[in-house]
Formats: sequence, C-alpha cells, structure tokens
Amino acid sequence: MRLIRGLYNCPPELFVQGCVATIGNFDGVHLGHQAIIQRLTVKASELGLPSVVVLFEPHAQEFFQPKYAPARLFKLTDKIKALEVLGVDYVLCLRFNQELVELSAQNFVNQVLIERLRLVYLFIGDDFRFGHQRRGDFELLKSCNFAVEANHSVTYQIGGQSIRISSSQVRQAIANNDFELAQQLLGKAYRVCGKVVHGDKQGRQIGVPTANIALKRRKSPLKGVYAVRVYGISADSKPLNAVANVGIKPTLNSRTERLEVHLLDFAGDIYGQRICIEPAAKIREEQKFASVDELKQQIAQDIEQAKTLFATSI
Repeated sequence: MRLIRGLYNCPPELFVQGCVATIGNFDGVHLGHQAIIQRLTVKASELGLPSVVVLFEPHAQEFFQPKYAPARLFKLTDKIKALEVLGVDYVLCLRFNQELVELSAQNFVNQVLIERLRLVYLFIGDDFRFGHQRRGDFELLKSCNFAVEANHSVTYQIGGQSIRISSSQVRQAIANNDFELAQQLLGKAYRVCGKVVHGDKQGRQIGVPTANIALKRRKSPLKGVYAVRVYGISADSKPLNAVANVGIKPTLNSRTERLEVHLLDFAGDIYGQRICIEPAAKIREEQKFASVDELKQQIAQDIEQAKTLFATSI
C-alpha cells in the first residue's frame, strides 16, 4: 500500500486509468468500516482499478473545536496499518486546514476527485457533507460523471436491540470499561500502540519504572489506571502483564497527558521498541494525592490488584 500525503504528492498521471475510492475518517477501522473497505476492494478488483481511501488530518472537529473533539481510537499510523491489512492500494491523506475549509464543494470534486484521482466509482455515506459551508452532499456527487454508491451501516445486536456500529459506540464502550463490547464492535481487541520513549524518569525515582508511550498530541479514550496486557516485547509474541496509567499525573505536577506502563515481573531496556497496550480491566480513576508517599502506597496497591485480576478473573 502507498500513503500519499497531500494533493501535491498525487500527480494526475498516478491514476491515469482511474480508481475506486471512499472518503471518511475511519477512526478505529471498526466492523462497519471493514464492510465498506471490503466493498471498495471488491469493486476495484471487478473494474481492474486501484482502491483509494481519502482521509483528512487532523479530523474536522479537531480543527474547528480541538478542546471538544472526541478522543481518537487510532493514531494515523495505526489507521494506515489497519487499512493496509484490509487490502487498500492507496491512502490519500489531505491536510484539513483553512485552505481546504474554504474550498467550494464543486472545486473539491474537480480538483481532488476528478483531476487527481480520475474517479470512476465512489462509495460514500448518503449523509456525507463536504466543501465550503458543507454545501456539498450526496446529490451533488450523484450528478458527477462517476458512479456513486451509498455506504450501508453495519448493525450489532445488543440485548435484543440493533445498534449501528460507529466510532462513537466504540468510544462509549471503552469509556464504560466494556472492553469485550469494544472488541466485538472493532472485530479485534482494542489496543493503543506506540514507541517507547524517554520520559522524565519520575516513575523510576519513586521505585516504579515505567515505559512511556508518546500519544502524539492525541486525546486518549482511556483515562485512569488499568490492568493491561503488553504486546511486542517477548520473543514468543506472548503478552506481558502490566499496570498502565493514562493521564497527567497530578501528584507529580505533570501537564501533558501521557501513557505510562509498569511491566510486572520484567526488567530490560525496551526504549525505541514499538509496543501495543491492550486494556483488560480498569482499576481506578487517576487522582491527586497529598504526598508522593501516598502515591507510592496507592501504586503498590494498584500493582497487587492487577496481579490478582490477572490471576483470577481476566
């Protein structure tokens, strides 16, 4: 798969025969997204054309109202990896900026879909809006000289009720600590992946060394202290048990949201390694303690609780 960053890196001759495309955020690449991608790749194969997913970075809500934007399930790199596994040929990642905001719907169609992608077939939600002041819609796209097909929602049966699978549903399941439901909606266990980077060594200073994962300015759907499984360290691909904290460490006066993981019964240098953290159970909310000693006592309790959870219930 090839990632194309920006329209300027997408020359018209790249898709001289045309392509089959879809447009969206695809956060989490859940079962609903997977159904769309399957239809995309099947149609592309039928027509003998490449398949293209058009993404926007950052998300529109992050651009307009960053403080109120929902937490991301996936970083862009994780999203790209998931789309590659599903057989997508190209991902065109467009920078969502003021220039794109002011681009009219018709110019978006002309400049992006026709002149660069030479679009032959488009899968899109029938409620999709685009262009300046969101004036572009499904009806406008149907009037263009390429075929347009509406994406179909994928539903899931919960307690006798049928719910539409969406990124919001996955976020809510994670917020409710219902990781089993999140896995059912995603079609796989929810994991946060990233490279282990050097932190401020505060964990080591209080006797609890941690692996720090860069969240890359993301707002995480996880908040608090969790018993987690960590993948990507052991040579046999088996997960290691750990305790993770996602937050700002108020007792230690940290200001940046971060993910820190304390591996149970493990010692070694893993700086620079890419690991994945799979939450198994929430232990508690993050809180501010009156002293570092109180924090150390609570962390010791968290570790023992995590060990008990792994030994008995998860």
